[in-house]
Amino acid sequence: MNAETFTGPTLAEVSEPLLALRALLSEHSNLPAGTIGVTSLFPDRLDVSLHNDLSAFETWRSRLGIDPHTVTCRTQGNGRTWVLKATCDYAGVRIELTGYSDVPEQAGGEQQ
Repeated sequence: MNAETFTGPTLAEVSEPLLALRALLSEHSNLPAGTIGVTSLFPDRLDVSLHNDLSAFETWRSRLGIDPHTVTCRTQGNGRTWVLKATCDYAGVRIELTGYSDVPEQAGGEQQ
């Protein structure tokens, strides 16, 4: 396939979340690193996933000014993994923040 025949989404179509990422880097360069996602399916969204450390999620949540009462919490993997989710608008895009962490075992080896 050559460039003249390509008809799919281009980088220009996802420039807003990329520019928001650049703004985050400029304004909050010491935020914990996570998995960053940009997709042409949601060209006005920046996905940030943080794994194995809910304190990293909390740092992002606090720095972005997300109200803690808006954070949702659920479990997956038969109750073995916590999943925290929050959203906010930043630099013209929607940030979808997700944190994953193992559910600690209770005494006796049972999951919470």
